[in-house]
Amino acid sequence: MKISTVLILLVFSLTAVAQSQEKSYLKITQKSCLKRSGYTLVLKQVISDSRCPQGLNCIWAGEAQVIVSVYNNKKLEEDVVITLSPKMLLENNKWFAKYTKEKHKDIQNVELVPYPKKDKPITQKEYYLKVGYHK
Repeated sequence: MKISTVLILLVFSLTAVAQSQEKSYLKITQKSCLKRSGYTLVLKQVISDSRCPQGLNCIWAGEAQVIVSVYNNKKLEEDVVITLSPKMLLENNKWFAKYTKEKHKDIQNVELVPYPKKDKPITQKEYYLKVGYHK
């Protein structure tokens, strides 16, 4: 009886922990985004997008390069070229964490959206960055 009670409590505690790890995301557009003590990140431009389009088989997964503008109190501090690829995941997560609120420090991934599709070009205005984090 004691073992079954302990098991039930363990299952409920694991469920509660899993719920607290809810994933959410921040959207960085070409107009506005993340704010922290006056910081704002803006997607300035997509330089290149060589990601393998959906519907095709590629040897290389590809990557995308973007320019992100960092503003502090509405004053441009710098433009940073960021390469979005699996190799740069940790470095990118750390960079974006510097400019987000304390609760968003657990950055999980940064991706360029929309993902390319075969025979469907993407305009500059359609692009945005999706920064995933755990709440």
